[in-house]
Amino acid sequence: MDKRVRILLIGKNSFVGKNYIEYSKHRDIQEVDSFSLIPEKFDFSQYDVIIHLAAIVHQSKKVSLIEYLRVNTELPIRIATKAKHDGVKQFVFLSTTKVYGDNPPPLGYWDEVSECIPTDGYGESKLRAERGLLELADNSFVVSIIRTPLVYGVGVKANMLSLIKLVKRLPVLPFGRIEALRSLTFVGNLAAYIDRVIELRSNGIFIAQDPEPVTVETLVKSIAKALNRKALIFHPGRLFISILRLIFPHYHARLYGSSVVSNSRTLSALHFTPPFTTDEGIKIMVKHFLTQNGTR
Repeated sequence: MDKRVRILLIGKNSFVGKNYIEYSKHRDIQEVDSFSLIPEKFDFSQYDVIIHLAAIVHQSKKVSLIEYLRVNTELPIRIATKAKHDGVKQFVFLSTTKVYGDNPPPLGYWDEVSECIPTDGYGESKLRAERGLLELADNSFVVSIIRTPLVYGVGVKANMLSLIKLVKRLPVLPFGRIEALRSLTFVGNLAAYIDRVIELRSNGIFIAQDPEPVTVETLVKSIAKALNRKALIFHPGRLFISILRLIFPHYHARLYGSSVVSNSRTLSALHFTPPFTTDEGIKIMVKHFLTQNGTR
């Protein structure tokens, strides 16, 4: 039995936080609301590990870089600085693959050591936080940076929730023969990654993701299967794709652009295998969606 680890989550009632509490092997977990937290006045000495989840995410609209930096960069560094002063042993920071930017390197994927060229305030603020936090690391204070691509699971919102609703409503979908790959992270896997870096007290940058990237077509089929629905998936044609690229380049990139990360260095360093496949994660997520919507 592992020694009891006292954990504080920064970001009360967050999507990742709720799922971490559900999937983590640790039971002594408390949460604090980042909005009311004044780090310099808070006593962190009763905790062994701080997990920082709070952030303004990239889906937010009309957010200035100054605000991104205030919440996503300055706050975690202030918390980590005070936590280190109070004797906390480890600071785990949930980051994002958006720190890499939008243009994949020549190999077609990013990894733990790829150059970071963020293209928006969200990615920029997270990268600055990573750098500031790593400067605090020493033999007595471990800093673990965990970058993730799109995280999904019970309670997910935004793009993944929209896709579930779309597959549920439409029996015919234009996602056939889309070869672009996407890396994803099921929250159950993310919790296991976090637990592992805590167990090993691992310092540095890690990438948490599912065992394999998937195509949009595979993802849609997995959702349809979990919904117990038949989905006719067809290729929309080059004309449609060209028009979409011209009129709505952002949506074109989301559907037809690859976004793949490799975390072989992370898996090797942690001696770790993610416990869930993407198909298993999708099934868990959709089952909860159906229960919440009164259809099962």
